[in-house]
Amino acid sequence: MTGITEGSKAPAFDMASSDGGRVTAASLKGLTVVLYFYPKADTPGCTTESQDFSALADDFAAAGATVIGVSRDPVRKLDRFKAKHDLKLILASDEPGDVTEAFGVWVEKSMYGRSYMGVERATFLIDGEGIVRRVWRKVKVKGHAAEVLAAVSEA
Repeated sequence: MTGITEGSKAPAFDMASSDGGRVTAASLKGLTVVLYFYPKADTPGCTTESQDFSALADDFAAAGATVIGVSRDPVRKLDRFKAKHDLKLILASDEPGDVTEAFGVWVEKSMYGRSYMGVERATFLIDGEGIVRRVWRKVKVKGHAAEVLAAVSEA
C-alpha cells in the first residue's frame, strides 16, 4: 500500500476512458479532479455511487471539478454501464491495475472467510497542481458524493 495522503503529489496516470479516449494526469493539469475508485461496474454499491456522482455532475462542474470514476473493468463494460444508467461522468478503465496500485487502493479484502485482492472504494480530491487535498478511504456510499462536493466547494 502506498502512502497517498493529503498533501502528497498524486501519481501520474493514463487510462482508457468510456468515451473512447484517454484520461491522463497531464491532460487534467490545472483542473480540480475528483478521482473515485470503485470495485466493479454495475454492482449495487458501485451503481449507486456512480449515479450519485452523476446526479451532482452539474454541481461539480459549476465548482470547477472534473469527476472520474475508476475501476479495473474493461472499457466495453464501462461503456455499457454508462449507457445503462445514463451516467454523466468520465469512467476510466485501469484494467492493467497500474493506477489502482499507485493510489494504494488495490488491497486484500475478505468475504465469507476467503481472502482476495480487490479495489478499495476510495476517493481522492486533487488540485490543479496535482496535489492530493482530501482522501476518503473505505467509503460508505450513502451521502459520499455530496460530502465530496462540499469539500470541492471549500477548496
